Amino acid sequence: MTTIDQLLKDINDAPDGPSIAAIFDFDGTIIAGYSATVFIREQLRRGDISPRQLVELSAAMTGFGMGRMGFSAMMAVTAQFMRGVEEATYEEIGARLYDKQIARMIYPESRALIEAHQRKGHSVAVISSATPYQVKYAAEDLGIEHVLCTELEVKKGRFTGSVLSPTCFGQGKVDAAEMLAKATGAELDASFFYSDSSDDLLLLERVGLPRALNPNARLAGIANDRNWPSARFGSRGRATMSQWLRSVAATASVVSAYAAGLPIYALTGSRRDSLNFSFSLFADTASALIGLHLNIKGQKNLWDQRPAVFIFNHQSKADVVIIASLLRRDIASVGKQEIKKLPIIGKVLELGGVVFIDRSNSKNAIEAMTPLVDAMREEGKSVALAPEGTRSTSAKLLPFKKGAFHLAMQAGVPIVPIVIHNAGDVAPKGEFVFRPASVDVEVLEPISTEDWKVEDLDDHVRSVRNLFLKALGQALEPEATATNKKTQAKTKAKPAAKTKTKTKTKTKTKTKAKAKAKAKSKTTTKGAAPKSSASPKAAKPAARSKAKPKNAVSGGK
Repeated sequence: MTTIDQLLKDINDAPDGPSIAAIFDFDGTIIAGYSATVFIREQLRRGDISPRQLVELSAAMTGFGMGRMGFSAMMAVTAQFMRGVEEATYEEIGARLYDKQIARMIYPESRALIEAHQRKGHSVAVISSATPYQVKYAAEDLGIEHVLCTELEVKKGRFTGSVLSPTCFGQGKVDAAEMLAKATGAELDASFFYSDSSDDLLLLERVGLPRALNPNARLAGIANDRNWPSARFGSRGRATMSQWLRSVAATASVVSAYAAGLPIYALTGSRRDSLNFSFSLFADTASALIGLHLNIKGQKNLWDQRPAVFIFNHQSKADVVIIASLLRRDIASVGKQEIKKLPIIGKVLELGGVVFIDRSNSKNAIEAMTPLVDAMREEGKSVALAPEGTRSTSAKLLPFKKGAFHLAMQAGVPIVPIVIHNAGDVAPKGEFVFRPASVDVEVLEPISTEDWKVEDLDDHVRSVRNLFLKALGQALEPEATATNKKTQAKTKAKPAAKTKTKTKTKTKTKTKAKAKAKAKSKTTTKGAAPKSSASPKAAKPAARSKAKPKNAVSGGK
């Protein structure tokens, strides 16, 4: 077996530029499991598949799996169930299922391979026999420009029940790769293709650098015989019993750590010393149970100026353990109101000084944090919170809320940004089980808030957020221009009556524009497949339908 480090070295040793293609299969290669299963489960939950249709769908998929039916024939059967359904419905479901389920199925190792190819300027693509509704949101999140899939025919915004030919399977994948090469100038003989299935043997043989990731038994044998690099990833997929038990123990360790500090409080009368002991004990115990290791850059910035408001980007429930491991003592923190309702743990956190806020009510949330200002001013404690307000689905930074910034200004303390690079490797959003991982953390220099003014707060928030974006290697948020600032100031100065009139006129104009766009979209008919999307974002519809789909989407690899 080849290690992930060796696979990354192979990428770094390859020439730079778009003449090298890096092609990825989707199901089983980029994600653990099958996206079609997620879609079918969702439709069963919604009651959108009748018992008869479920039997027919299962028979078609079983026939394909056993080799009695070709892929195109299977897709022809399943596409019939979708006749008359609005495509916008599946756009909406695809986006939601990615956010809720598929995002956490992405292998961190595959993400690392994709990012390594992107740094080299390679032509990165997904070529999958699945439908775009299963793939394109993952591609967008991963920054993959080219997406070639099996396409369903759409006329006037509705599925016709037909599949566009050729399907993106077997020789169809080779044809799609040739299309990619023609569009980007890539040389397939010098390019990479990553797959988990022997179904992709034709394309694996076509490229110069085949790679078997999480291979099925037949592909594993072929890769071994032909000396193709092969690797298996254990970071996603079904968790082991040991991982479950360790995750339960790590979560519960906050209770045992709090209990262990009680004798200190009883004997010394110092609640602060008791909580500091419990805080550090929880950090060390939970880290050991999880198998969490931190690579910290800028560690001195954690101690240079205290008290401070420490802010961090929120990717995972593991962030709680990470922040505890970094800050160690004299910390007050903020949590969402829902955590307070957790049996035992919620009460322990409340006793430990966590302030619970209602994220849906900004005004009440700011008022609830008032005791934290006193804790910083009078007790010298620091505060840790996530300005995004919730965990992000991926490493992409969400907009910042202003609570942390107001807090720092009121207390007269600096802000210290903590950039967490890959906490999602430990436990992505929606996942209970913790996985062992090394997480990279960058602690930036403290930022003074002494001269900040409320009227300039938007600029300060933007500036601090840009520090995170830069550290994460993401596109910076544009600074407000002098013209924009002047326009904003004028808008704020306008009387309420005039603002309402203008808004009403604007709304009418927007409504007319939407009506025209809707009428125009009804005349659109989809082209031939497989199709390359130069920008997955462009594939999103202007408006999403809320109507339920009637039947299943089924797609393969």
